[in-house]
Amino acid sequence: MKHPDEENDFFNRLEADMATDWSPDAGADVVDLDKARSARTESADPATRPDIDASPDSQPDESGQTTADRSADPGDDESTAVMVDGPAPTGPGLMDKVRGGKRRDVIPGWARSKPEFLDALGWLGGYAWHTTAFHTVRLPWYGLRLAFQAPSGAAKFIGGAMRWVADAEGEPLRQVAARREDVEQYLKLSRQRDNRVKLRGILAVLAFILGPVLALLLFVLAPTWLTVIAVAVLTAGLGFLGAPADKPVISRAVVATEVERLTSGIVERALGALGIAEINKALAKGGEGIKFPAPITRDGPGWRADVDLPYGVTVPDILDRREKLASGLRRPLGCVWPEPVADEHAGRMMLWVGDKALNKTPKAPWPLAKGGSVSLFKPLPFGTDQRGRNVDITVMYDNVLIGAMPGMGKTFSLRTPLLAAALDPLAELLIWELKGTGDLDPLKKVAADYGSGPDDETCAAALDSIRYVHKDLERRAKVIASLPKDKCPENKVIPSLAGNRSLGLHPLVLAVDECQELFSHEKYGKEAGALCTAIIKRGRALGVILLLATQRPDKDSLPPAISANVGTRFCLRVMGQIENDMILGTSTYKNGIRATSFTKSDKGIGYLVGASDDPQIVRGYYMDNPAADAICDRARKARIDAGTLSGLAAGIAPERRAAADTLLEDVLAVTPPDEAKPWNDVTVDRLAELRPELYGPWAEMEPADKARQLTTALKPYGVTTGQVARRINGKTVNRTGFERSRIPTAIAERDHRRDAS
Repeated sequence: MKHPDEENDFFNRLEADMATDWSPDAGADVVDLDKARSARTESADPATRPDIDASPDSQPDESGQTTADRSADPGDDESTAVMVDGPAPTGPGLMDKVRGGKRRDVIPGWARSKPEFLDALGWLGGYAWHTTAFHTVRLPWYGLRLAFQAPSGAAKFIGGAMRWVADAEGEPLRQVAARREDVEQYLKLSRQRDNRVKLRGILAVLAFILGPVLALLLFVLAPTWLTVIAVAVLTAGLGFLGAPADKPVISRAVVATEVERLTSGIVERALGALGIAEINKALAKGGEGIKFPAPITRDGPGWRADVDLPYGVTVPDILDRREKLASGLRRPLGCVWPEPVADEHAGRMMLWVGDKALNKTPKAPWPLAKGGSVSLFKPLPFGTDQRGRNVDITVMYDNVLIGAMPGMGKTFSLRTPLLAAALDPLAELLIWELKGTGDLDPLKKVAADYGSGPDDETCAAALDSIRYVHKDLERRAKVIASLPKDKCPENKVIPSLAGNRSLGLHPLVLAVDECQELFSHEKYGKEAGALCTAIIKRGRALGVILLLATQRPDKDSLPPAISANVGTRFCLRVMGQIENDMILGTSTYKNGIRATSFTKSDKGIGYLVGASDDPQIVRGYYMDNPAADAICDRARKARIDAGTLSGLAAGIAPERRAAADTLLEDVLAVTPPDEAKPWNDVTVDRLAELRPELYGPWAEMEPADKARQLTTALKPYGVTTGQVARRINGKTVNRTGFERSRIPTAIAERDHRRDAS
C-alpha cells in the first residue's frame, strides 16, 4: 500500500499497523481516523514535529533537503508535502454576500423614466380610445344582431325552464337505478323528483301569471324611457342567450399577439441549438454550468435574462451564432439581442428578447422636434435603445465619428446632433456635405459656412474651413491662458465663458459628411487629415467639436490617427471586421461588439460606443426634410433674437483663402533672412517642398507661370513684385521677384484687419 503522503513518518507507522491483523481477537487497537488526520496536519509543520529540528540548520538547501534530512537514513525521505487546499475551505461570510449582492429596483425602470412612463400612459389612452371607438361604431350592428337572435334566446330560455321544472337533470340517474334494478335507490330518486317538480311547478305557475301582469303595469304606468330600457335589456339578454357559441355578438377590438414568455428552459433550449460543445456537455449533465444569476424579468417591451455561460464559453461565441439563437428562441432576428456585460466575467451574457423586432417597432419622435432649448454642454437626445428608452450623447468636450455602408442611415444619424447644435444659439456651425445630394440643406439657414458636393472646389472650401478652425485653436488657447483662475478654474471652456461673446469661446461645430471624399483626395487629403487630427486632440477643452461621417472606413479614407482619438462612435451596419474596428475601436469585434450582425432592414440601428460605460444598441431618431426645415426655422429665429446669426446664414459669404491663411508665413519660412529679394519661381519650388499638398501644383508649372501664380497670390496682401537682377556666371539675369522685408509688414496688416472685422 502506497500513501500519497509517504514521506510522512506518522503515516508510515500507521500503514504498518493497518497491515497487521486489527481484529479484536488479535488484540489490536482501533485507529481513530479524526485523530490521524489531525496528526497529519500537525506533522506538516516542522515546528510541531518532534523528529524535525526547527533550527536554522534544518532549513532546506537548493535541493529541498535540510540538515536533518541529510543526516537521516538515505532510504527515508523526510521532506514535507505542501497542502494546496485547506481541509475545510470557506467562502465569503454572510455579511459579505449581503453587501456584495445587487439590489433590484424598488420602482421599475419604466416608471422612473419619463419617456417610458409617458409612452405607457399614451399606449393605455390609445388602447382605451381605440376600443371605445371600435365598439361605438358597431353598436347599431350589435343591436340588430341581438334583436334577430332574441327569438332563439327566448326559445332556449323557455326550453330550459321547462326542463328545470320537470327535473330533467335527474333523469339519467333514475335510468341508471332502474337498469340496475336497485329498487331502494330508484324510489329515493323518484320521491326527490316529486318534491322538486311540485315546488318548481308552483314557482313556474306564479311566474307565468305574474310576469304578464308586471309587464302590463310597466307598459301602462312606467315612463317611456324606463320601458325602452327594460325592453332593450330583455332583448339584449335573450339575444346573447340565442347567439351561437362560435359567433359571438361583440368582436374583439384588439387581437393580441401571443408572445411566448421567456423562461430558463427556453433559454437553455436555444443555447443547445447553437452547436457549441461545452454547452452541449453542460446540458447533457442537466444544465450544470449554465446559471441564471438574476430572475428573468420583464424589461420594457421584452424580457431580460442574465446568463452565466458554461466554463470556457464567451459571449462572442454566442454573437457568432445569433441567427441560430433566434431560431432556438423561435423569435425574429431583430428581437434577439445578446450582449456582454462589461463589469462581469467574459461568460456573463445579458440576453434581451423583444416582443417585436426592433426595426418593426414604431419610431419614437425626437424630443426636441416640437420645442425645447438646447445647450451643447448638456446631454442631447440621440436615439432609443431596444427597450424604447432615450439614449443621450454629450458632444461638448468630445468628438463624434459615424460610419456605415451606404444606405443604412448614416447621414440622418449625423443630422440629429447637428439639429441639436443648431438649437443652441451660441454654437457656430461649419457643415460640409460631400455627397452632393443636399441631405443637410435645411441647416444652411443657421450655418456660418456650408458646402455640398464631391467636386474639387467644395473639397478645397472644406479644407479652408478646417484651416480656419485649426487656426482658431491657437487664439482660443491664448484667451483661456490669459483668463484668471476664478473665471476659468479648469483651463477649458465652460458655459459662462461660452456665453461671453467678447471672448470668442462659443462652441464651434465642424461637421464633414462623407469625409472619405476629403481625406482620400489626392491634393487636399493629407493636410485635411493632419489638421483634423490636431483638432480632435486639442479642441476638446477649447470648445471645438468635430463630427465626421463616412461610408468607407479604411486607412486611406479615414486616417487611423482620427479613428483612434474620437471619443464617441456610432457604427451602423458594416460588412466586415476591419470596418467594424475602424469605427468602434480596436478589438471591439473580438469583444462581441459587432455591427456586422445588423441586417439590411436595420436602417438607423447601430452600436453606440463612448456615450456611456458600456456599448449600446441604439436606433437613431428619424426626421425627414420637412421636419428638419421646421426645426431649423425655429433655430434661426432663436439666433436672430440672440444676435448670433453669422456667416452664410446672415448673408455674409466667407472669404476663401485656399493658401492665404499660411501663404505669408510659408513664404517667410522658406526665404533666408540674407536673401533680400528672392525670385518668384525659386520661392514656389521651396514652397512646394514645404507643403507639397498645397503648393505642389504650382511647382509643376512653367517658370513664367510660377512667377505669375505667386504674384497673383501676394497681390491681395499689398506685396508687389518686380524685376530682380542677379549676376550668374558673369551674366546679369532678370526674373520676377519681391522684397522679403514686405512680408512681415503684410502679416501684421492682415492680422489687424482680421481683428477689426
